[in-house]
Parts: sequence; C-alpha cells; structure tokens
Amino acid sequence: MPLQPRTSPGRRPSARAPAATPARPRGRPKLRSDDEQRDAIIQAANDLFVAHGYDRTTMDDVAARCGISKRTLYRLFPSKSELFASLIRAHRSCLLALPGDYDDMPIDRALERILRADLAPSEERQRHAILRLVRVESAQHPELGDILVREGGDQMRSALAAWLAGRAADGSIRLEEPEVAAHILLDMVFGTMVIRGPDDPLVPKGRDRAAHVRRCIAIFLHGVARDPISQGHPGQL
Repeated sequence: MPLQPRTSPGRRPSARAPAATPARPRGRPKLRSDDEQRDAIIQAANDLFVAHGYDRTTMDDVAARCGISKRTLYRLFPSKSELFASLIRAHRSCLLALPGDYDDMPIDRALERILRADLAPSEERQRHAILRLVRVESAQHPELGDILVREGGDQMRSALAAWLAGRAADGSIRLEEPEVAAHILLDMVFGTMVIRGPDDPLVPKGRDRAAHVRRCIAIFLHGVARDPISQGHPGQL
C-alpha cells in the first residue's frame, strides 16, 4: 500500500500556488519623433542661451541637456546658428499671431489678436530675453542680428502684409501697398523695443503694452486728423 503524504493535524493540504505574473518584456522605450525631438532641443537651447549666452553655449551643452548624442543633434540642426534660427522661428508667435482665422472679426479686434495685445507675462519675458540676448551678443556674432531680421522681422512683415491685402480685397480697408502698411504698423508697435531694447523705460510693458498696441492700431486705421485729408485718398496706404 503506497504511503500518503502526512499533514499536520487540523490543517488541510495547501492549495496550488498561483502562477507567477509574466515578466514585462524588456526593450528600449519608445523613441520620440523628429518633431518632438526638435521641440525639446529648441527649448533646451533657449534655456541655455538665455542663462549662459550664445557664445558660451556649445552644441555639446545642448546635446547633454537633452540627453542625446551629438550625431542626433547635428542631424536635426547642422549648426548652432541654424539652431538659433529655429529658436527665432519658434518664438515668432510671441510677436505676431499669424497665420490665424480672423476674417469674422472687426479689423481692429483682429489686429489686437494678431499683434498680441493679449500676450501673457511669461511670453513677454521670453520675448524680452531673446531680444536682450541678440543685443548683447550681436557685436561679436553679427549673424544673430541677421537671423533676427530674416526669420523674425521679414517673415512677420510678409505675413501681416498678406493678411492686410486680404482685408483690402474684401473691402474692409483700402490699401495700395500692403507691404508698406505692414512695415509702418510693425514699426509703430515694436520700433521702440527693437531700437532701444526691451529694458528701456520707454518700452511699454504689461497693461501699458496692451494699451500701446491698441493705440497704435487706432492711429493706423483712423489716423489723427479731425477731418478727412483733402488730398489723395483718406486712409489709403
């Protein structure tokens, strides 16, 4: 007769132990897309440029901040100047909110939105930090000023001119030279900040900046003459 397993008095045989949870498969985490990687690199470069300056920030520093290889960094941004140009392009919306759908708005309200009268304090600080950086370092790196004009001012003027031309086409305003009109309006709004620097006491900030934008728009759209100008076409640029 075969022997039966012995059990302690008053105890039942233990139930079978539950199967162990399968271990998670190992592998590399999901890689970020190139667009996501570019955004992360631009943000890292922004932080480093503002904190340490353009000259003292190296591509090695940017790669280390992002936790990526230099090979990946140079694949996405072939040079530090191209990285800075991408930074200016990314922050252009802090100055001008175009493109955008404003066709159903009154033109003065649309221009307030386009010229960022509603700019948040954090965006205003970012805008000033970039302009301050260019002013400080453009003497040693003239290409920074060229990039700011090419990727910032020129692109903004073209975008605003195209929008003004569209509103002229639908009869909202009268314009013969949208490029000239865009140049005038941008100079009115941003001229002091660009020429004198963002820290100058004459540069309006916060609520004063919003009021300044609205005042510039009113002068641009309606002028300051009490009566229509007798010569030429009133309000036409």
